[in-house]
Amino acid sequence: MKKALLFVGLMTWISVVLAVEQHGEYLGARPSERPEWFKESFLEFEEDVAEAAAEGRRVMLYFHQEFCPYCARLVEENFTDPAIESYVRQHFDGISLNMWGDREVVTVGGKSFTEKTLAAALKVQFTPTLLFLDEAGKVALRLNGYYPPAQFRRALRYAAQKQERVMTFSEFLRADIADRAGKGLIAEDFFNPSGNLRKLIEGSPRPLAVYFEAKQCPDCGRLHQQVLADPPTRTLVNMMDNVLLDIDSDEKIVAPDGTTLSQSEFATRLNIQYVPTIVLFDSAGNEVHRVEGFFKTFHVQSSLAYVLGNGYRDQPSFQRYISARGEKIREQGHAIDIDGYRSHHPAGLTALD
Repeated sequence: MKKALLFVGLMTWISVVLAVEQHGEYLGARPSERPEWFKESFLEFEEDVAEAAAEGRRVMLYFHQEFCPYCARLVEENFTDPAIESYVRQHFDGISLNMWGDREVVTVGGKSFTEKTLAAALKVQFTPTLLFLDEAGKVALRLNGYYPPAQFRRALRYAAQKQERVMTFSEFLRADIADRAGKGLIAEDFFNPSGNLRKLIEGSPRPLAVYFEAKQCPDCGRLHQQVLADPPTRTLVNMMDNVLLDIDSDEKIVAPDGTTLSQSEFATRLNIQYVPTIVLFDSAGNEVHRVEGFFKTFHVQSSLAYVLGNGYRDQPSFQRYISARGEKIREQGHAIDIDGYRSHHPAGLTALD
């Protein structure tokens, strides 16, 4: 009997060891420290806004999380750029917030939150997320996700110059960028040529993915050549209806709500601030999620799975969803790489993983 029990115990121990050994690796995590020149704030935003305004500056809130490769990129590639650092320090007071943190925050108007409950209230879905506050403490500009230096400089100028009083950031970008005549948009076999988005939604039970892109757009090329070339990601893409739109085009389309307008007008209506941006609609024509900013394969793929698997209905926090999804993939023995372009799991592990 004792031998039998010892044998069972040994086999259980071996099973546990094998399960641990088979757990997939977690790749791509990168630690980062906030810039030392950020403000040491007591997190009482009314006071922060008033102090910044008295010095001719605005407040810039920076939501981050540990081991976020895009936060590391923001710090290492943007905030260490001498021109960007100088401009930010001249025009903004930077305040760092951990989206899972427990420090007390008092907003303009006196409401109290913790960092994590404030992030949830503001629906922070990506890190980094940057909020630029005006002199009344209202959001003048919001950046969801990482913006590379060139795009980031434009955003800084928009907020510093108080351009929100004149135009949307989407309009500012199109006015600010030089003529993009030249090569057209990047064609894919999964793009539906129809310009009637309403009809597409009504005629299909599948979600609709609308890709907003532009000519001469390096990040659009990266999306197609590296992210969408990944086989498991491609599997997810092919489970959707997909449409490509040009943010500079005057060609008319029919929006999901039945309105006829140009592609550029539709981009403005949706406040498209970055190209490429993928806006994801459910089968009723409601926007349920979007991918904007510089993201690599695992985050783009997880966004598609989030909508295809109706994850957004049960889990409003995309960050919690993506963490759980990654853990499920690793439990099946496959690595995930949050800062790479290649999936390490089979194409079958897609929306149902």
